[in-house]
Amino acid sequence: MAAPKPRTAYVCNACGARHPKWAGQCSDCGAWNSLVEVAESKRPAQRGGGYTGAAESSRIEILSEVSPEERERILSGIGELDRVLGGGLVSGSVVLIGGDPGIGKSTLLLQACAALATAYPVLYVSGEESPQQIGLRARRLGLAGDGIRLLAETCVERILEQAAAERPRIMVVDSIQTLFTEALQSAPGSVSQVRDSAAQLVRFAKQQDTIVFLVGHVTKDGSLAGPRVLEHMVDTVLYFEGEHGGPFRIVRSIKNRFGAVNELGVFAMGDHGLREVKNPSAIFLSRHDEPVSGSLVMVTREGTRPLLVEVQALVDESPLANPRRVALGLDQNRLSMLLAVLHRHGGVALFNQDVFVNIAGGVRIAETAVDLPLIMAVLSSYRDRPLPLDLAVFGEVGLSGEVRPVPNGPDRLREAVKHGIRRAIVPRGNAPKEGVEGLDIVAVRTLGEALEAGS
Repeated sequence: MAAPKPRTAYVCNACGARHPKWAGQCSDCGAWNSLVEVAESKRPAQRGGGYTGAAESSRIEILSEVSPEERERILSGIGELDRVLGGGLVSGSVVLIGGDPGIGKSTLLLQACAALATAYPVLYVSGEESPQQIGLRARRLGLAGDGIRLLAETCVERILEQAAAERPRIMVVDSIQTLFTEALQSAPGSVSQVRDSAAQLVRFAKQQDTIVFLVGHVTKDGSLAGPRVLEHMVDTVLYFEGEHGGPFRIVRSIKNRFGAVNELGVFAMGDHGLREVKNPSAIFLSRHDEPVSGSLVMVTREGTRPLLVEVQALVDESPLANPRRVALGLDQNRLSMLLAVLHRHGGVALFNQDVFVNIAGGVRIAETAVDLPLIMAVLSSYRDRPLPLDLAVFGEVGLSGEVRPVPNGPDRLREAVKHGIRRAIVPRGNAPKEGVEGLDIVAVRTLGEALEAGS
């Protein structure tokens, strides 16, 4: 007698919605080609996941009577990591860290574990490497590893059983895509496995007051693999950025319930692991010996930290019918929009020119303060007129040619003075009334005024 055919369903990789049959588009979130076939378990999963540790019964409270006590912060021993996390680790928090393969996720966490293990019990769970491989990496990095307990396991129920016995203060799971729960029949890495395994780990962290780090894989477009709900379940989401051939790595906070979002931590990758960069503005500036056309310093702000970065532009006559617009480190659509504003309100047409724009150092700028320095750098390259080395610019440019203020203007100006900037062109709304000592501030209201001040 033939065995009964197992029942299957189709789950969306993007949102986790279940569908009885395959379709090209998910009807819940609208994602295309995101449905994958999973086998439905005949055995019902445990209610609330596999971890069944004791938890306090919930009760209704009045918001005004809730004590707003600050949760204790635990320093990881790595200053840049603590900055990205909002000042340190919070007990019971779950941190998801993602990045390209080989960029340094496991290295950073192993260094943090080595520092934390001197004061707290640490459990490192590896689903991809053996304890011997982790030991070899620790010796290569010069880490003693005393106090770090290793567990090579992929079953989340067995992991939580061991963790409940060890009671670690910090637990690292590398990686969430390798785990599986016995309550489901689908393969590790599938949507249902990632979602249910993460749910059990989050529940364990909250009930046991354990700090849990989850390492996540990323897709080809750079987003975290697995269901989108994974990012909603955790407290903090960190992304590792940087060029594989370059020496610098950037850890960016995308979500943080205990600190500022979009905070940056800068590291330098070397033979002995990741080293903190205390003054990141120094690595993002080229420091030319003499002024060059198309180069301009802007003051950006990532999280709570103002940074000086170099905006580079190259304008060249195009042999193509449709000139190229290439932007590295910023939005290409914004570049096209600003070129149109320059034509309409600055009287400079670049419809027969190729325009290449780059943010030096590999950092990515998402804020609108890059608008004014970008236009001025493009115009400098087009006219082959270098701008002064001690000039800094920031400001948002509107479609009607107005220069709009950006947040935290005084902090940006004070940071510029620390790095030798002596003149700044800023929106009028960002010019402090009392000024900044050692800095000549030129306040502008329109694009025309800014271009006149920079000529």
